[in-house]
Amino acid sequence: MNNRRVRVTVPASTANLGPGFDAVGMAFQLYSTIEMRVSGKTEIELHGSELHALPADKSNLLYQVAAQLFQQAGLPAPELHIKASSKVPLTRGLGSSAAAIVAALVAANSLAGEPFSRDQLFDMASRMEGHPDNVGAAMFGGIVVSTLPEKADQPVPYVRFSPPSGLRVMVVIPDFWLPTEQARHVLPEVYSKQDVIYNVGHSSLLVAALAYGRLDLLAQAMRDRLHQPYRAELVPGLTEILEGAPGHGALGAALSGAGPTILCFYAGEEEKERLLFFVDQVMAQNGIAYRTMLLIPDQLGAQVDYLE
Repeated sequence: MNNRRVRVTVPASTANLGPGFDAVGMAFQLYSTIEMRVSGKTEIELHGSELHALPADKSNLLYQVAAQLFQQAGLPAPELHIKASSKVPLTRGLGSSAAAIVAALVAANSLAGEPFSRDQLFDMASRMEGHPDNVGAAMFGGIVVSTLPEKADQPVPYVRFSPPSGLRVMVVIPDFWLPTEQARHVLPEVYSKQDVIYNVGHSSLLVAALAYGRLDLLAQAMRDRLHQPYRAELVPGLTEILEGAPGHGALGAALSGAGPTILCFYAGEEEKERLLFFVDQVMAQNGIAYRTMLLIPDQLGAQVDYLE
């Protein structure tokens, strides 16, 4: 077992991108970082306002994931010193839990002597998270299209490609939490054939448009009938932004992950200013406090450094 201290930096991510429900993820240059080393006693340091509410003992997700990796490698779960910091807002639809899972797996794998490949770590992360879109983007960067296999012993299939050149992202982050469980609870158990066909067509068009840089198709391709209409009741202003943003500078708009963050793609400064003004009007009309972040895609995914 490696006694060096390892630092892992992992990007935030968005998922779904409208119709790509649980299948399409994209990484952003907004990062979570953990440092991990084997220690005589487990200690967890949490830095930054985004992490202050999390447990600082062995019930912490970072320790739980790391311990599971050691056990899968046939090693006893060690005592660990973990220092974590993050600029990714928690429970806002920007892949905070996926980033934590990926960071812990990559760090623990490094300390364990790298018994698992990145693809194997991706398999583990996908099954821990329950879907592969956010963890794929966090692990590999860029855009990842993936789905869980039908059989548990099969590897998780994925395709990773680079985002179109010049694509910029505005994320609108409402000032409230929306747990993923709550956002999933509002979804129906059964969909009409018409809505399923609609989403198959639009998600296929979305992936093709992103792969071939057809930014002109994003506003149409990002429309969805499987989750966004049902989650709109939980996110004031969502419907107005989804419908109106493409007419106010956006290339396309979607709920980010399970929300409540709303994502708008744009290309230039003029479009950004128009979009900011429009979003501010909508959020003010709905009485919602919010903040925006202007992001660009991450191409690197999880990065590892040895510190000593």
